[in-house]
Amino acid sequence: MGNNKQRLIFLGGLVFLAALSRLIPHPYNFTAIGAVALFGGASFQKKELAFLIPLAAMFITDLFLGFHGNMWAVYLSFVLIAFLGIGMRSKRSVRQIFGRSLAGSVLFFLITNFAAWIGNPTYPQSFEGLMISYAMAVPFFENSIFGSLALNTIMGDLFFNGLLFGSLAFAERRFPKLQKVEA
Repeated sequence: MGNNKQRLIFLGGLVFLAALSRLIPHPYNFTAIGAVALFGGASFQKKELAFLIPLAAMFITDLFLGFHGNMWAVYLSFVLIAFLGIGMRSKRSVRQIFGRSLAGSVLFFLITNFAAWIGNPTYPQSFEGLMISYAMAVPFFENSIFGSLALNTIMGDLFFNGLLFGSLAFAERRFPKLQKVEA
């Protein structure tokens, strides 16, 4: 089996394991969603696989968890976070991973809460109403492990990005065949 194929299987396995973590009990929004997208974008050399494999992993777990009317926003966030990952393919560092992980968390928050606001009669359909919906979303789950839903998202993304990127770095050192091979 060629090095690229071994790497692809390893990366795909990491993505699917991380996505499966959504199916076990966890604090609200402390999941691998954003991390899977960022990691997929940064790690899969073929752009189509950088989107397809993480989206497939997400979709498969959503078959078990269920879908809702704002799934488009979750998947759009996922795609945009993957672009953040693609942007760091040439230079991956702890600083890059940390910064893009935070950016992905903020992006997810903004897009999914925009989806919750748009057309919602609870909020005025104006810029002010949008800002009110964002403000109302920050402390949404006061009993969350880190105090708020937004902070759970950030901490979950940081944790799972550390786990995914750290696992890949460890595996590349331990098994040189898994290192990126340019085609």
